[in-house]
Amino acid sequence: MKRAVLRPANAQLEGLSTFGLPIGLGVFILVVWQFVVRRAGIPQVILPAPTDILVSFDGILGVLAHHAWASGSESLIAFLLAAILGAGVAILLCISKLAYEAIYPHMVLFQLIPKIALAPLFTFWLGIAAPSRLTYATFIAFFPVALAMMTGLERADANALRLCRAVGASRWQTFFSVQVPYSLPYFFSGLKIAATMAVIGIVVGEFISAKEGLGYYILYAGSRGETAHIFAAMIVLCAIGLLLYGLTVKAERMMQAWWRG
Repeated sequence: MKRAVLRPANAQLEGLSTFGLPIGLGVFILVVWQFVVRRAGIPQVILPAPTDILVSFDGILGVLAHHAWASGSESLIAFLLAAILGAGVAILLCISKLAYEAIYPHMVLFQLIPKIALAPLFTFWLGIAAPSRLTYATFIAFFPVALAMMTGLERADANALRLCRAVGASRWQTFFSVQVPYSLPYFFSGLKIAATMAVIGIVVGEFISAKEGLGYYILYAGSRGETAHIFAAMIVLCAIGLLLYGLTVKAERMMQAWWRG
């Protein structure tokens, strides 16, 4: 009876620590931020108070919605392309030793290059329209997916693999019945990183060449000294990233439920 009472209590404490602590810390930071800005008399153009940022939404909400749609839709497309490309590359490198030896070193080499340095090249090659931003965002977002899924494919349960060989399963049967299911948690871990990278790639592309989007709006607001509007656009960008991340988590839970069922 005592155990039955303690379990809900423990669950409530876990829920409080999961959601309450981050929210509490966030509120504390905002309060300190507000107090310091007002107390020190920091000009709004240097650092606006949280209340100034909140008030700024009133006059630019429609404009932000327009630019958020441009950035959000392109981020979603880049994220999906990165997921497909990353999974395809991971499967190719796993099933072909020749492909692994030929491609993987170049993937690592490209990851060592600062990504911001490559953005102007994509604009030069593909122009100033959306394809350059989508290609660049996909390029920087697919690697975490490919690396994570490839790790999962290679670390499939050895006992399950031996059992498949013992019963005479083909290589493809073993691959799809053991290795792919085992790699799904790794795949979704890579997707969670790619969700952030896709948004970053689109915004960097908008910094260089765009006529709309939140990256473009941040540059526009910066040229006018509207720092509160910059923070407002950044908040919307965070919301887009959280939405992609949340969709990934939801898809992961649905996949786990389907697989267990």
